[in-house]
This record gives sequence, C-alpha cells and structure tokens, in this order.
Amino acid sequence: MAARRFAMRSNDEPRSTVAESTLNANPDCRTWRFDRILIGDDWQRDVEVRVDGRGRITRVVTGAAEVRGEKVTGWAVPGVPNVHSHSFQRGLAGLAEGPGPDSFWSWREVMYSFLARLTPDDVEAITAQLYVELLKAGFTCVGEFHYLHHPPGGGGYDDPAEMSRRIVAGARTAGIRLVHLPAVYESGGFGGRPLARGQERFRMDLAGVAQLHELLRSEARDPRVSLGWALHSLRAVSPGSLRQVAGFVSGGVGDGIAPVHVHVAEQRREVHECLADRGARPVEWLLDHAPVDERWCLIHATHATEAELACVARRGAVVGLCPTTEANLGDGLFPLRSFAAGGGSFGVGTDSHVSRSPVEELRLLEYGQRLASESRAAVGDAGETGNPVPRSGGTGRAALSGAGGALLRHAWRDGSRALAVDGGSIEHGMRADLVVLDADHPALVGRRGRTVLDSWIFSGTDNPVRDVMVGGEWVVRDGRHPREEAVGRAYARAARRLTAGG
Repeated sequence: MAARRFAMRSNDEPRSTVAESTLNANPDCRTWRFDRILIGDDWQRDVEVRVDGRGRITRVVTGAAEVRGEKVTGWAVPGVPNVHSHSFQRGLAGLAEGPGPDSFWSWREVMYSFLARLTPDDVEAITAQLYVELLKAGFTCVGEFHYLHHPPGGGGYDDPAEMSRRIVAGARTAGIRLVHLPAVYESGGFGGRPLARGQERFRMDLAGVAQLHELLRSEARDPRVSLGWALHSLRAVSPGSLRQVAGFVSGGVGDGIAPVHVHVAEQRREVHECLADRGARPVEWLLDHAPVDERWCLIHATHATEAELACVARRGAVVGLCPTTEANLGDGLFPLRSFAAGGGSFGVGTDSHVSRSPVEELRLLEYGQRLASESRAAVGDAGETGNPVPRSGGTGRAALSGAGGALLRHAWRDGSRALAVDGGSIEHGMRADLVVLDADHPALVGRRGRTVLDSWIFSGTDNPVRDVMVGGEWVVRDGRHPREEAVGRAYARAARRLTAGG
C-alpha cells in the first residue's frame, strides 16, 4: 500500500497522457516526468527521464510538451555516495561516551568489547537498519569498509564469506547500492605486532581478500552490488603486502574498476609511530610505496602535510572525510580549504555512524573550516543570489553556485569516483540514483536557484528528503521505507541482546 500512495497530486496538476500502469509496467523501460531536476549545473523544468531494466538512465528530455509517466514534484538531485562505512558500528553509537579524558585508542577498546558478542545475525540486522536510515537521509550508495571477517576468538566460519554475505543481505533488504570493500588486516600495529585480543576477528591477508572476491563474484552480478579492496591501515598491513597491491587490484568485478580504500593519518599517534618504524609520515610513506592513483580513496588523512596533500591531488586520489566521526573521536580537522583550493578531490562518509546524514557530514565539514579560519564559505563557489527556476532551459550555474552546491558537487562527483560507480549526475548512461526534496518543506519552501541546495545543507536538522530512487526503483516514498518497521524490529532485538546487562 505504501508503494501506491507515493504520487500525490492536487486536482489542477496534469496527469500522464499515457497510463502510468502501462508505461511503467515494463521493467526494461520506465519513465518519469520531473517537475524540477538538477541537470548538469542547473535546474531544469518538465524533464522526462527514462530508465532501463539495469537501472541506468537511457533518455533525458528537457522541456517535454507531453506529460508522460508518473509526474514527480519537488527538487530532484543525484543521490549522495557514502564513501566510508563500518556498518556494525551503528549498534555501538552512543555506547562509548564515558567520562574523559578519552581518546580514539580508548574508544577502540570499547569497540572490541562490543564485537565479542556480535553474531552474523546481529550484523545483518544492524546493517539493514543503518542502510534504511542512510537512504531516508539521501545517501543512495555506500562503500562498506569491511574488516569483521571471523567469529569471536578468531576462528573461521564454514563459509569464509559469511560476514560479507550478511552485509550484502542487509543492503538488499534496504535496497541501497553497495560497494563492498573487504579489508586486509594482518597485524596489531607497526613493526608487525601480533594482533591483540579483540582483533582476532579482523585477520585477513591479500590472498584472503582475493578469495572473498571470488566467493562473492555471484553477488556482484547484481547491478546494485560491486566489489573493491580495502587496506585497513599502514599499522595493520605489512610493507610487503602494500608493495604487492598493484598485482591484486588491476581488475575489478561489477563496473570493471576496483577502488582501493585505506585509513591513513587519522591520529597524531599513528604519525609518530609511523615515523619511528618507517622513517616517514603515513601519507608520505604510502605515496612512495603504493600505486596510489585515481582508483584510491584515502580515508581521513587528517594529519597530512600540505606537500603530501598536494601530491595526493596530483595523483588524482580522493580523500574520504567523515566529519562527525572525526569530531566524535577527537581526531582533528582536515585542512580542507587549502586542499580544495589546490584541486583536491573529496567525498564524505559516515564511518562510525554517530550521524547517518549527508547534510550533517557536509555541514560540519564546512563549519569546522569556518571556525578554524574565522571566515565563511570555506569551499563554496562565489555565486549570486538565488534565481527563479525557468520554465525551460537553465540559468547558468545558479543551482551549484553557493556553499551548499559546492560541497554537494564534490560529494556527488568525487564520491562516485571513489567508489567506481556511475553516479553523481543525472544524464544518459548514469545510474538512476535520485533524491527528491520536498519543495513545500519549511527548509525549502520559497527557495529558488542556488538557495535550494544551500538551504538543504545549512537550514537545520529537519529532513526534507521525500523520495529516494536507487537504480530506477523507488526505495523511499513520502519519507517512508516500505520495510522500515520489520527492519526496525530486527534491529531492536539485536540491540537489546547486545546491551543486556550493560
């Protein structure tokens, strides 16, 4: 029933001249008519979008005279890619806020204790809950940096891909686009320290991740699932393995390009230990010893130098920033202003999921830079005041000319590249991953031109996301996910068991 109350119309709105039930009954060709949609850098009106059975856009017609298909009102934009997630940590959010002084390293011990009770059923339930929340906030694709490979104590499951399959199952339940990134995790610290108690579940070498890729190959035939590589960190991956990475990641599954993600330079202690063990700072060492290029995403890079980040920008790598987690853990502020000014690429992720909103990540990212520099619009393009939406045609770069649009431009474009997915724009050949913002929501009512996206990012915590499409399928309509109640009940059972007696 929820699926059919989506396209509410007032009496004076034109209906389709082609019966919607007929036009969209064929799963190999579906059509929608968008009232206002972001095409390129500008808003366009009355746009027909066709999508094929694989979820890709096959036709975009602006200013179409005939009303075909379901009419979708509101402001339609690309879905936001989430470049960095540890889904199980959604169940940990709020449980590690004890009295200080505290640090990332003490938070990590709380995480290890939490993991000691976590079962595959728990991981699937938590993952589905998280992914439903991400969709409702405007994320349509998630990069799952997955290092929880084994049972408590470090044994093995009968199926080595058991935990990965639970992630995939959670993604399918939610309907989100998943880029699964199983992680290499070999040691407990620099110098090849043995894995500590609590880290046994993470053990995995390059050959093990390659095996997971093979085992998951059938999963990646699903157009909503693809695979990539993760290297947990320099402290957890040996220099020898990093030298061998190029030989493993040359090919990919799904879109044909395998992204490579790595945590690096998140904490000052990590920088000091890397200097002591390898005679170089983490980002410096990585650039000198690994084939870092446009396929790579460097997660955090909080404590990188200006020279290191200039080299990252030249190599074309994307930096994956997770502002709410970095703030929660007290990591520090990434020097975004200078990095972006130098042509650097960045996307955003929710990491430990103390927030599940692209708006909160982007807003905190921008506000941190403003506080550090005591100035405004750290990343925003210079732009004029809002312009009216034309009946047909565009108004230059009006839609993306403000601070919100500039942040979203990076999140869409660079985030899609970091995950090697065809997304971030609404055009022929791209995946039909769309978010529709409610034009009548208090945050957006009366907004036009660039002020639409600026208001989405900077006008508070109320969520104006009304509808979400992934691969041509509506997964959220009128702010509701069709499976959210069942998913919520499964999550609640897992959460109660995991916190019992706590």
